[in-house]
Amino acid sequence: MPEVNSSMTMDHLSSRDSLGLEFCPSFSPLEFDREPSNSIQTAPLLVHQSNSTVIYRLNDTGFKVIYLPNLPEENIIRLEHEKKISSFLSSNCHKRQAVDVTSFNGLPALVFKWVHGMTVKEWLQRVQTADLKVDMHARLRVAMAIAKTLHDFHTGGVAHNNLTTENIILSSCEGEYVATLIGYSTAFIYRNDYSVTDNVDEKKAMEMDLKSLGFVLNKLFLEEDGSQHGEGTGLLNYGGEIIINEEADHRTRKRGKQQIAVEGLPHYLGTLISALIDSSSDMFYERVKDVFLDLKFLSENPNASLMARTLDDATINSNLRLSGESFYGRQVQVSMLYHLIQSTAALGGRPLMATISGYAGTGKSSLVHQMKKPLENVNGYFIEGKFDKLSRPDTILASALNTFFGNLLESNAENDGTMKWRVVAAIGSSSDNVLFEILPNLHKWMINGDVATESQFPSSHVKGRSCHRLKYMFCKLVSAIACRAHPLILYLDDIQWADEMTLDVIRMMMTDPDIRHFLFLGCYRDNEVNSAHLLISKINAIQEQGIDIVNIKIGPIEKECVNTLLSDVLCLPHSLCRPLSDVVHSKTGGVILFILRFLASLDNDGDLWFSMTKRRWMYDLEQIRQKEIHNDVVTHMTEHMKSLSKKMRTGLKVGACLGTTFDEMVWAKVKRDNDIEHSFLQSCVDFGFLQVVGSDKYIWAHDQIQRAAYDLIPAPRRESFHLLIGSRLLMQTLPTEMEHMLFFIVDNMNRGSKLIDDPDLKWEVAQLNLEAGEKALKESAFQSAAKYLLAGVSFLGPDSWGAKYNLSLNLYDAASEALYVTGDFSLLTALVDDPLMKARSFEDKLNILNNLVRALAASSKYEEGITKCLEILSLLGTVIPTEITTDVHIHEVAQVKELLRGKSRQELLSLPMMLETQYLAAMQFMNHALTMTFIARPLLNPILVFRMVKMSMEHGISNISAFAFACYGAYLVGIDRDIEGGHMMGRVATEMTKRLEAVEMTPRIYATVYGFINILCQSRFIDHAVCLSLIYSMNVAALGKEPYQAGQNKHLEAYDSGCSTGDMEYALSNLYLYISTGIYGCGDNLKNSCQNARSFAKRAFQCNHRTIGISLAILQQLTIDLMGITENALSHFANKMTEDSCFARCRENNEISMCRLICTKKKYLAFFTGDLDTAAKFYDLTQAHFSGGATGRLVSVIVSVFIDGLIGFFLARKHRQDEAKWTTVGLDSIESFNKWVQSSNWNFSNKLYLLKAEYCFLKNDDEGAVEFYAASIKAANEHRFIHEEGLAEEKLATYLLHKGGHDDAMQHLVNAKRCYDVWGAQALVKRIQKAIAILMPLCKNQSFHLT
Repeated sequence: MPEVNSSMTMDHLSSRDSLGLEFCPSFSPLEFDREPSNSIQTAPLLVHQSNSTVIYRLNDTGFKVIYLPNLPEENIIRLEHEKKISSFLSSNCHKRQAVDVTSFNGLPALVFKWVHGMTVKEWLQRVQTADLKVDMHARLRVAMAIAKTLHDFHTGGVAHNNLTTENIILSSCEGEYVATLIGYSTAFIYRNDYSVTDNVDEKKAMEMDLKSLGFVLNKLFLEEDGSQHGEGTGLLNYGGEIIINEEADHRTRKRGKQQIAVEGLPHYLGTLISALIDSSSDMFYERVKDVFLDLKFLSENPNASLMARTLDDATINSNLRLSGESFYGRQVQVSMLYHLIQSTAALGGRPLMATISGYAGTGKSSLVHQMKKPLENVNGYFIEGKFDKLSRPDTILASALNTFFGNLLESNAENDGTMKWRVVAAIGSSSDNVLFEILPNLHKWMINGDVATESQFPSSHVKGRSCHRLKYMFCKLVSAIACRAHPLILYLDDIQWADEMTLDVIRMMMTDPDIRHFLFLGCYRDNEVNSAHLLISKINAIQEQGIDIVNIKIGPIEKECVNTLLSDVLCLPHSLCRPLSDVVHSKTGGVILFILRFLASLDNDGDLWFSMTKRRWMYDLEQIRQKEIHNDVVTHMTEHMKSLSKKMRTGLKVGACLGTTFDEMVWAKVKRDNDIEHSFLQSCVDFGFLQVVGSDKYIWAHDQIQRAAYDLIPAPRRESFHLLIGSRLLMQTLPTEMEHMLFFIVDNMNRGSKLIDDPDLKWEVAQLNLEAGEKALKESAFQSAAKYLLAGVSFLGPDSWGAKYNLSLNLYDAASEALYVTGDFSLLTALVDDPLMKARSFEDKLNILNNLVRALAASSKYEEGITKCLEILSLLGTVIPTEITTDVHIHEVAQVKELLRGKSRQELLSLPMMLETQYLAAMQFMNHALTMTFIARPLLNPILVFRMVKMSMEHGISNISAFAFACYGAYLVGIDRDIEGGHMMGRVATEMTKRLEAVEMTPRIYATVYGFINILCQSRFIDHAVCLSLIYSMNVAALGKEPYQAGQNKHLEAYDSGCSTGDMEYALSNLYLYISTGIYGCGDNLKNSCQNARSFAKRAFQCNHRTIGISLAILQQLTIDLMGITENALSHFANKMTEDSCFARCRENNEISMCRLICTKKKYLAFFTGDLDTAAKFYDLTQAHFSGGATGRLVSVIVSVFIDGLIGFFLARKHRQDEAKWTTVGLDSIESFNKWVQSSNWNFSNKLYLLKAEYCFLKNDDEGAVEFYAASIKAANEHRFIHEEGLAEEKLATYLLHKGGHDDAMQHLVNAKRCYDVWGAQALVKRIQKAIAILMPLCKNQSFHLT
């Protein structure tokens, strides 16, 4: 051995680089050896020596000298082998680079480049010496560095074959740990694509390195320095044989294989190390790369489960912890939803919508729940509900909202301080608010009370039950909750089972302009819906209204996600789970629910267990692979449930029959101790079948689990099983508990209804269904109410009207109301025959008749409805004449005028209240008939008005009286031409509505007052500036004194009022009046009017008000035609319907009002497009068949009179044989407008001027013509009637052309084109452009501004 300088000891290690210790702050006092001073070494320094080897260093060069003088040739071969390995390895590997084999003091030596750092053994020794704690994260990064370098060796085809803590040098590079492997004397090249390799089996070589890596990691994480125990049990020789290191093997066996690897380590890490050391077990590593990836995952995901060091009771007992909310993968889908949340929060200009579709159990709801955290980050609200196939779908939305407000109450947290103000502004705070009835927690929250329980629902009866009212109020509430500061997500699961009302609410929310910062998410099973499904039709309807819906598809999760799930559940490294995950994925198809239930069954069957000996989860892979399972989760779970105990199976059957949710009170009444285990509920929670909600409520973890439990009941025995449960609940329930138990009892009794033979029991169940139906009506669950009430009717026998009269009457009565509210008119009309025949008195039939008449009106059966109303009125003592002659009309109106003679407005408002039921009922049925006669029998319409006013004067006033006075005012203004009298009646109507608090009459009053009366009643004293102010501010405080434009928005207010009170007929009528006034009266932009008309028409059709829907579609068609677009508006709402076919049908059905509307539209269009002959034809048609009878004049009717006058004067100028007729038509029009202009100069002066100008043109009064044309243009311009300004310009141009003034005519044509362009009437613009092109060559001035 060469001479050793005594000063060169291990304490004098030279030139070790410092390692970046910022990754392990607790290790900061300890550093790798620093470089010596900048002085250059002139002699080698000894840095290490052993029995056979000495290491020297000279600056950046090292010398490995072998001191075995008896084996000189072997020494050289050994060093040459090291050089060969070093040269073979890629330069990218962290290796010790050999330079040459030479002689050092006469001994063989390997010259190499010096590697800075310290060995792992030195690092561990310093940790122990300094008594410092290095955190797990730092050790993991060291382990990753070692595994990475070893992987690089294997990738290069080299097995190290002697991996120990002494042969690994740690250093740092760019803030990361770097491990360099040294000591290649026993290494092997086992794979070389370019030359012959050493005779070594690759698998054996890698096994030895993996086992050695296990020992190194064991020392690294157990904080051992390597001095106590060996680091391997053998080496490979050059022939590929394992040479056992007997000393190391003895120590391993003595200590115990499992204990070496796992004691004191987290389960995940312990399993990883034991799998490296014990390759003979069923879990082992085949590649170092997998070790590196598992260490990397642990480093990046140091959650509590992966770092757990102790065992809980569930693990000790081999009970898997399986969460139904497990979520893996889906990064694309998560990103899409996250983007929607960001858009909702930041932009929020309109509601957003996304649907998530996929098979049952694929994790749709888990995906949505991943959005809760991002939503919390923007202070958002999350409201969720879930539909169930067996539950009442029309209660889900209300339940979700009620739970939301309950959570606000329970949290006692500081929420959006302005939300209450917004809610009050949106829905009001009246005690009879329909939402307070079904959302008790909302009411409690608004008064800062406690959370309301189910039994604390307000008991007051909701006035004016209406699906439409409820939909509207839901939208208003959501608009108040969602805001920029608190965006809202409404999430509804399994919407393939949603009812039509809830889907309509969703549609209304998505199109509501008041709802902002709102995102709707709906999950559904795409394998359970098709193109004809209700959900798909509603989604299509939403998209047709211009709403973009993001559709997110969810399929099975990928194999790698299944592997991650198993790793988390079993706390095993990913690579070790892969064989099991491949099998699980193959058998379950990657459906997350199926995976979880399959794992649960493996756990229960003993194919998956926790080994206390090895302290990790184990599995029998071959047994699992051979398992035959059903290919759907429900069947699989049912088969698994069959293996449970009999008492457990019985409990599952009973629980499945109780619905999605039940509480301990229900369970206590239905169970029998000898049939069901006492700990059943807790066992179900442990199995993952049930989840606990609150203190005593249980919910099925998934509807598929409930279905699997239900399938335990043989199909032939299900009805009897339900009957048994229902009977048991009924017998155990006290009267005071019935409110809570009612639906559980009724649902089960109804399912066993076919087996009930006892008449007394049938009547008892019928009574229960009546109570359930009335409770559902009170909660506005109308579909459910109809279901219960019809079920109750089915229990009535032929003798029920005699034996149980009140029960029979009440069931039919409530059922007719529920069917009307839900819009099932055909079933309603079929249902009422029995009670109308068998009810004992006419009074008992009144409510059913009321629902029948309303149904006939809503389904457009006007003649039948009118006939029924007149028949009922006759029985009530009010006989209405059916043949309306002039004498009849004069007699009826004279009676009313006599009663009103001398009565002041205050006297009318002071009339006594109507109290007698007979007259109240008569007013109700006349009110129903009023709308139908307006459409189908206009001559009868004013007679009904007269009778209603007369009855109010003689027998007192009711809420309907206000509407009667309004209609009478419309009659006075439109037919009698008593402007002042009509104006007074309008004021009486509005003030009476306020006095009686008849809010439900508001839409009817507004439609009549603002649609018929006030358009003719602008005060002659109101000046021009005030009118402009009213237009711009829409201030309508002074009733009856506003121009068209100012009163127009009153119709939108009336729509809101009608929606909130449930009067959809007049709510929608106000939308029609809004559009009609805008097009005919105000000259609103046609594009905007078209969009509004189409949207409003859709609302009408969706509310089953077909007549109003068609009327709006006709107005939309007018805008389309004027804009020059080729499109059939009616085809969007009725397949193959056209304007002509609609007119033919209405004429056949004697729907006079609709025929008049279509004729007016066609006449108006023909006139403006220059087809005066067609316009004249429709004038004649209207006069011959559809004139007269109306109680008032709409804006369209007034404008029609204006157009008639213009047609008359035009045709009179043709000097045809009928010149006198048409002149009379024109003069009659002037006479009407002379009368009207006295009350409303703003609305009618421009029209009167133009009529007078045309008359002067006819009579060759040039001076008068020019004066009146100019006055008409000026008035139309000042009063903002752009369409009629264009018409006056065009008419003046026609006059000037007739007089030869080409240049002046050209200028007015250009002006007309400009006006029509602003109006949006491109069809008219094109017509004017053609006239301009023809006229241009005849003009002297060629510099007209034509654009």
